[in-house]
Amino acid sequence: MPANSQDATATAIYRRLLGYAQADWPVFIAAFVGMAIYAATDATFAALLKPLLDKSFIEHDEEFTRFIPVVILGLITIRGFAALTQDYCMNWIGRHVIKKLRREVFDHYLIMPAGVYDRSSSGVLLSKLTYNIEQVAVATTQAVQVLIKDSLTIIALVSWMFYLNAQFAALVIVLGPIIGIMIQVVSRIFRRYGARIQNSMGDLTRVSEEVIAGHRVVKVFNAQDFERRHFEEVNEKNRRLHMRMVLTRAAGTPVVQLLAAGAIAGVIYMATRSAEADEVSVGTFVSFVGAMVFAMSPLKRITNINQPLQQGIAAGKSIFDMIDGPREPGGGSRALEQARGEVEFKGVGFAYDSAKGAVLTNISMVVPAGEKLAIVGKSGSGKSTLVSLLPRFYDPDTGMILIDGCDITEYPLHDLRNQISLVSQDIVLFNDTIANNIAYGALEDSTRADIEGAARVAHVLEFAKKLPDGLDALVGDRGILLSGGQRQRIAIARAVLKNSPILILDEATSALDTESERHIQNALDDLMRDRTTFIIAHRLSTVENADKILVLDQGRVIEFGRHEDLLQVDGHYASLYRMQFNV
Repeated sequence: MPANSQDATATAIYRRLLGYAQADWPVFIAAFVGMAIYAATDATFAALLKPLLDKSFIEHDEEFTRFIPVVILGLITIRGFAALTQDYCMNWIGRHVIKKLRREVFDHYLIMPAGVYDRSSSGVLLSKLTYNIEQVAVATTQAVQVLIKDSLTIIALVSWMFYLNAQFAALVIVLGPIIGIMIQVVSRIFRRYGARIQNSMGDLTRVSEEVIAGHRVVKVFNAQDFERRHFEEVNEKNRRLHMRMVLTRAAGTPVVQLLAAGAIAGVIYMATRSAEADEVSVGTFVSFVGAMVFAMSPLKRITNINQPLQQGIAAGKSIFDMIDGPREPGGGSRALEQARGEVEFKGVGFAYDSAKGAVLTNISMVVPAGEKLAIVGKSGSGKSTLVSLLPRFYDPDTGMILIDGCDITEYPLHDLRNQISLVSQDIVLFNDTIANNIAYGALEDSTRADIEGAARVAHVLEFAKKLPDGLDALVGDRGILLSGGQRQRIAIARAVLKNSPILILDEATSALDTESERHIQNALDDLMRDRTTFIIAHRLSTVENADKILVLDQGRVIEFGRHEDLLQVDGHYASLYRMQFNV
């Protein structure tokens, strides 16, 4: 991309970032007043040097000399209040910007398509929500504060220089364009390395998150050395990128200071020439040089703020790319309060990645309302993918899915999902109480009696009553304080409480022992009664009583019928059945 196009993009991103602070303009005005007063005090201190030297040391004006300490104390007091005002107000704005951005990013995470999650690392997504947004806050508040305050300080000091001696001041002004060009070149370098550093932070978060989540696997396979090497690679990459950024900044600052020192040297040379010496008083000369020295600090800060500014712009781009990315469809406008539960697949085909081939091909079937359909097949045959299309985690590439004779895309997504309960083998529990995990989401207003009833049906009370807090016991992060079977019972209780007309059981009893499964199977039998149920199971003993059995192989329907009929056909299902039961 050409340099001018990159600069235009960066400008657009920065304007969008500043837009998040627009609502806080009254606070910004207070901060601006504080910055203006703060900047004025620097110029005032430089201005005081002229009368201080001329009147106190040259003219020996005792009355004026007694007045100077009072003025200095007053200026210091005003400067302190100005600093407090600007710092507090700008940080107030900054935290509001962070809050708004985090809310937008989090809201987008809630409505991102499942396919985006499949392609993204959770560590990278978390890094955007934490590290990247903090970088943005620096760009929108700290950078703005430095640019405004220090620019005002430099303007005030340069104005005083021109007042004292326009010829000297012109020598200083000549350096402005040179410094500007240098800052522009360095900006592009900072922006490039800023984006790379943010990606590197995502990698660091990803590797760390994987080790924390999979610590048991790491230990049992003695993979500590492997993970150390893996982490060292991304950690070293992050260090190298930061050091390149530091080198760029460290090289730029001395150049700016050298230019400023050259200007001071030039002024001193001109002022000490005999022709000029007669025209310039000691106070004027010291005041001018003092103004130049005072200007060096804000000039250095403006140069250095370029790094976090460009990092913030790079972070803003990554955040806006995410926010502006794909989101789940809202669905149609046909209201669906309570479905009968008839489900039909018409020529459904689907691929996660067209380059890797279709996962499902030409799936057609009808499941009458209230019937139980078992889906069996080898691992990777497309069973879980098929049921994932029903709540529109994904949309089919070809064909359509109908509920009660209507294409599911015609229903609002919220209404559609209200009709479906899911119990999968990958149980998701939140770090909350058992009761709140049962009454989750739209179920949060359920009565205690309803929660206890669902817990009783799913045999949750059998273990919950043995805990000190019963249903109010915490389950821990991802339910780590409970066994796999206990977690699965809670998920079943959640489905019981939702009481939806369509039920998906994806290996719902996989984590249960034989005795527990017998109890839970009774609960599931009650749950499935009068519900359209999709049952995915590897153990064929759990699907014998299904109304129909669908056999998938490589994403295609190869058999469809009742258990007894499929055994008589003596095909793929019969082969699987004999393999499991040794008959």
